[in-house]
Amino acid sequence: MTQTAPASSGTSDDVVPGGEIYTPEFRADPYPVYARLRAERPVVKVRTPRFDSFLVTRYDDARQALSDPRLSKDLYRAGDTYLAVFGEKARQINTNMLNSDPPEHSRLRRLVTQAFTPRRIEAMRPRVEEIVEGLLDRIAPRGATDFVDDFALRLPLAVIGDLLGIPEADHEEILAGTQVIRTVGTGGRSPQEDRAAIGQAQERLHAYFTGLVAAKRRDPGEDLVSALITARDGDGRLSEAELVSTCFLLLFAGYQTTSDFLGNAVVALLTHPEEMEKLLADPDLVPDAVEELLRFDGSVPVSSFRFATEDLEIGGVPIPAGSIVTVVLSSANHDPELVADPDALDLTRGDTQHMSFGHGVHYCLGTALARLEATTALRRILVRLPDLRLDVPVEELQWLPAASAFRGLLELPLRFTPTPTPGGTR
Repeated sequence: MTQTAPASSGTSDDVVPGGEIYTPEFRADPYPVYARLRAERPVVKVRTPRFDSFLVTRYDDARQALSDPRLSKDLYRAGDTYLAVFGEKARQINTNMLNSDPPEHSRLRRLVTQAFTPRRIEAMRPRVEEIVEGLLDRIAPRGATDFVDDFALRLPLAVIGDLLGIPEADHEEILAGTQVIRTVGTGGRSPQEDRAAIGQAQERLHAYFTGLVAAKRRDPGEDLVSALITARDGDGRLSEAELVSTCFLLLFAGYQTTSDFLGNAVVALLTHPEEMEKLLADPDLVPDAVEELLRFDGSVPVSSFRFATEDLEIGGVPIPAGSIVTVVLSSANHDPELVADPDALDLTRGDTQHMSFGHGVHYCLGTALARLEATTALRRILVRLPDLRLDVPVEELQWLPAASAFRGLLELPLRFTPTPTPGGTR
């Protein structure tokens, strides 16, 4: 898969207005724009309201960028660029492995990995199955649901809540805070009001996790936060700031990404009935289906920002030191150099080496948990709600606005034949 950007792909002084990526049409279907960029300007600088960023849209270029140590994730090294993008208040929630480079990243990741083992994730399988069944028990008798609110948001919140040791009584508080951040750009708020609301929500969540860490120090449990408090790497442990920030990271990495993906996956299946029929006929296809659905319409369209620590080139385009680089994972997943007919959903493709979980040293730690939740959910939805269908035309679905870092739906109205809950109403 070797690709060379054409001479017309742009230079570091060639800036394209980013207005197109802020339209509802783009949010509903970004893939034609990505295809045009891959063909005409695979590495291009885009101007947004707060900063310029180089977009990397081809698969091979994306893998190169995500593996290049000259593209830093250390926000503290970015100086004024960091402040322009995030603001000073964001530092308290960003002192974690996502926003660091080796060797500091390696230290933080080792400490988290010690408490995030495959054995721990596999041990969660019965609990994930129980949560899925409980949610479907409440939905099935109704005959209609907002899948986002009734299922997609609830499953990963309950799972990550169990993993982190968040009491169930606190779930609604966590949901309220995360929803403020998730739905930025909706509700008719001005950009200034959005920033204020996000800042307040982040401060509340930061205060919550500060209290949770303190509670786990006093009374440890069989949960990830307790394990992180005691995890060691030689003589080192996570600092208080790192613990709280890591909780914040794990909440969003393990919650919103999965909740948005579940909605995207259901829409993809319902708008491709022949593929849904394959799953209904052969439930053993579910694991492969999840991988193809992740490639086809994942919930993390772009990587988190990287900062060029020196002059470099990507795809033949010069990237000056200090530039922001954004890898468009969703575009890389639709690159025809990766798979044939990339805009088609084909649940029988097998392993495509998609990039929905990233690549390189920052490859997502939670892949096993995300796959466990998605496969469990799809298997049971196929059994419990086999005639699931959209309750509105697909064109009327409301996608998260451009201000969101994620791709997902604000709501997903569905209908199905109501069925009684086994053993009575729960």
